[in-house]
Amino acid sequence: MTKLAKELTLYGLTMVAIGSAIGSGIFLTPSDIAKSVPAPTSIMVVWIVGGIVSLTGALSFGELSSRFPKAGGVYVFLKEAYGDWVGFLYGWSYLLVITSGAIAGIALAFATYLGYFIPMNSHWQTAAGAIAIAVVTVINILRAKYGEFFSSIFTALKVLGICFIIFAGLFYSAPVNSFTGLSLSNLAWAGTLPAFGVALIGVLWSYGGWQYSSFLAAEVKNPQRNVPRAMIIGAAVVVIIYILINISYLSLMTIPEIEGTDRLASTAVSKVFPFGGAIVAATIAISTLGTIGAYTLTSPRIYYAMAEDKLFFKKLAEIHPRYQTPVNAIILQGVWSVVLLLFWGTFADLVTYSTFADWIFFAMGAFALFVFRRRSPGTLTGYKTPLYPLTPLLFFIISSWFVINTMISLPVQSGAGLAIILIGLPVYFIFRAKNKKA
Repeated sequence: MTKLAKELTLYGLTMVAIGSAIGSGIFLTPSDIAKSVPAPTSIMVVWIVGGIVSLTGALSFGELSSRFPKAGGVYVFLKEAYGDWVGFLYGWSYLLVITSGAIAGIALAFATYLGYFIPMNSHWQTAAGAIAIAVVTVINILRAKYGEFFSSIFTALKVLGICFIIFAGLFYSAPVNSFTGLSLSNLAWAGTLPAFGVALIGVLWSYGGWQYSSFLAAEVKNPQRNVPRAMIIGAAVVVIIYILINISYLSLMTIPEIEGTDRLASTAVSKVFPFGGAIVAATIAISTLGTIGAYTLTSPRIYYAMAEDKLFFKKLAEIHPRYQTPVNAIILQGVWSVVLLLFWGTFADLVTYSTFADWIFFAMGAFALFVFRRRSPGTLTGYKTPLYPLTPLLFFIISSWFVINTMISLPVQSGAGLAIILIGLPVYFIFRAKNKKA
């Protein structure tokens, strides 16, 4: 029986964690966040809080990945803690909208910024996005190592481009900017805590991605050591980058300017460099393509693991005899992503709902650590979460508050996200019934 190739390294896995987190969010969400918390100090606080949440999550999930170094990562944690049905709903949500929907949206963003250099109408942009998904899908079918190499190269390029944006803000600040108004006395936001929660949606969506490296655990050398390290290092690097780039935005623009633009990064850099627009467009195009690569490399391992557990189509558990990759799982995600791209006008809002759905499972994953510690105390020999139980407890409390606040503040979007998850329940029972017959 052909098995997944164990050839991924700590460096490649760390670049996957970074590349999965840094997509288009950091270039798009700061404008919406400024509308919810329209003060420089408030903006920085919400990004710092989001960074702390991200780090506590990576520190907590690191222990889970050390306990279960298997293909599928978070899917395995949830299945082992709560049962097959919860693991299935997680994988179902990722396939239906969380990852595939994100790939479709990011592919459209890639085509939009590619249009800066190659003028295209909307139909050609859709075609360019579909071609990007197809090319990246083929690369990841050929070998996981090729997917890792692709992700590493494009992540390095996007980080270099982001460093240029940071450099522009730190060393060439505009005469009138928001950073000069940064002080504790300026800590205010409209509507206080609910507004902070709404702002946190964009922040947490931008930070999310470090968990994708856990999906590849079965193909990593020394996974009990390298998967936790990749998630923690990746999350820490992203936190530093995001805080610095927001300082750069505030140094180059006023709050009204940040709120009023839908091309924040290019508008900010163009204030000090005439050629800034081209550099930022290239950076975002590279960033989005790299994120598509990271998602295509990682998420199909969830569907593969579900099929291995006989909870999904058995063909998805097949490994290519030559390339040693879950070829059918990769193709399924690629095809579904293209379908969502073609109907993007209908499915655009689903990506907004995905953040809510994703953080339900984040909260459950954090609580799973308490379940495993109670179920089998003292058995773990690998990585252990520092400052337990405070670290996972903090992540669980903030994640739960975020989910509840989103349900209250945005009931339509959160309701749709919950519906997407629950649609998977009858599907799960269908597969379980088929299994029993078999």
